[in-house]
Amino acid sequence: MENGRAEETGRAIVVQPVRRVRSGDLRDPDRQLEEAVGLAAAINLSVAFAEKARVDTARPGTFLGPGTLDRLADIVQEHEITLVVINAALSPIQQRNLERALGTKVIDRTGLILEIFGARARTHEGRLQVELAALTYQRSRLVRSWTHLERQRGGFGFMGGPGERQLEIDRRLTDERIGKLRRELEGVKRTRALHRRARKRVPYPVVALVGYTNAGKSTLFNRLAGAQVMARDLLFATLDPTMRRIRLPAGRQIILSDTVGFISELPTNLVAAFRATLEEVSEADVVVHVRDAANDDSASQKQDVDQVLADLGVSEDPPPVEALNKIDLLDAADRQVLAERAARNHDVVLISAVTGEGTADLLEAVERRLNAARVVRDFAVDLLDGAAIAWLYAHGDVLQRSDDDAHAHLTVSMDVADAARFLDRFTGVREVGGRTA
Repeated sequence: MENGRAEETGRAIVVQPVRRVRSGDLRDPDRQLEEAVGLAAAINLSVAFAEKARVDTARPGTFLGPGTLDRLADIVQEHEITLVVINAALSPIQQRNLERALGTKVIDRTGLILEIFGARARTHEGRLQVELAALTYQRSRLVRSWTHLERQRGGFGFMGGPGERQLEIDRRLTDERIGKLRRELEGVKRTRALHRRARKRVPYPVVALVGYTNAGKSTLFNRLAGAQVMARDLLFATLDPTMRRIRLPAGRQIILSDTVGFISELPTNLVAAFRATLEEVSEADVVVHVRDAANDDSASQKQDVDQVLADLGVSEDPPPVEALNKIDLLDAADRQVLAERAARNHDVVLISAVTGEGTADLLEAVERRLNAARVVRDFAVDLLDGAAIAWLYAHGDVLQRSDDDAHAHLTVSMDVADAARFLDRFTGVREVGGRTA
């Protein structure tokens, strides 16, 4: 990249298969095609053509019908297309046969997403996770290269040249590398668990931002935390999770976590590879679901995010706080509809991460959610019992303290579970009062 301009990686056709509408499928094919074009643009492909193709029944050999194949083959030859992107999951045989029929490289939705992740991963952990997902995916492909592991361009070889296409994966080397990556990621998982335990010893609850890719999570994170996380109008602009400590309106401090964006039909091997990172979400005290309120597919995107959260084992009780973002892009009528919904549900907040509108309301909603799981307790602790006093400071918010000759009288806001653990551990402490936070 020079002077802020990225070099084109090829000329592409993007094809969106359109099937008969299935019950419960909220997705608009035009929006799906637009998203696929955005994914292609995310790795600097020049999209020469983008079109929908009717696929009533996916053909076992080629996925697409002969008429569509003939039309695409003519376009490939006439316009020197180097890549065809099929926005669906292809079997290895379908991918191979399509490449033969079209005379050019073909990748499916999974390959495209992995290519983006390969180009975007910055940290050592991120690169390990993406490489594991890519190798797991590639292992099932009939013809692939091993040389992608040493390419400087980034990505994972799905768009390689003719020489690469002539090479086959050495399955033994691939399996050995997958095993090594899994062992390294197990180490990452243990390290993250240690970090989580260390954070729990400090009274800072974790609030995780989740949402569909390009919903505005990183922009919101920057707004709330005063950070400089990369935030662009681009799918998967950021991959590696970031954490910052911020202060809520009442003064309580929290750790805010920005996570990788979700997407429909997220490859399962990618979810598995990123599980160590995404476990931060399942361990969070509050989950904030950032939604693009200006997107016509907002409802279906919510379904996709909810599905990933369910796969991660994130409890729906209570449900995430919803931050309906990009309200600055809505007209007055649409804003009024959302405002009426937010008035009926205090866990729904209208915001604009760009202008800052509604962000104070969002922090108040987070604070209400945190306080709902807390109680205020009054304790009388022997002044000589330094361990008990230190435990209260470490696991709760000491709201008030006064000492007499023998005792420290502390008013502490803390989680219900922590209050019970404290009394169970320090049996000589007297509880002199309590109420909900």
